[in-house]
Amino acid sequence: MRLDKWLWFARLTKSRTVAQALCESRHVRLNGRVVERSSTQVRPGQVLTLPLGEQIRVVRVDALPERRGPYGEACRAYTELTPALN
Repeated sequence: MRLDKWLWFARLTKSRTVAQALCESRHVRLNGRVVERSSTQVRPGQVLTLPLGEQIRVVRVDALPERRGPYGEACRAYTELTPALN
């Protein structure tokens, strides 16, 4: 699945256009490598590092959703790996 589509389906971005711009900004990493294209393929087990708002989020892809469903369904597409700040 395309990375921009996955980000949108997983509700990590508000729109697919925002997801595309984020991917092409060279601020997203997939398994430690800089992503240059929104069409980069994402698979379960891969780790994404991306800036969202004022924080850096690290997530592991767990599933490839078939649609952009409700938040509870979208959360099952990934596991949050970002360490909690105390």
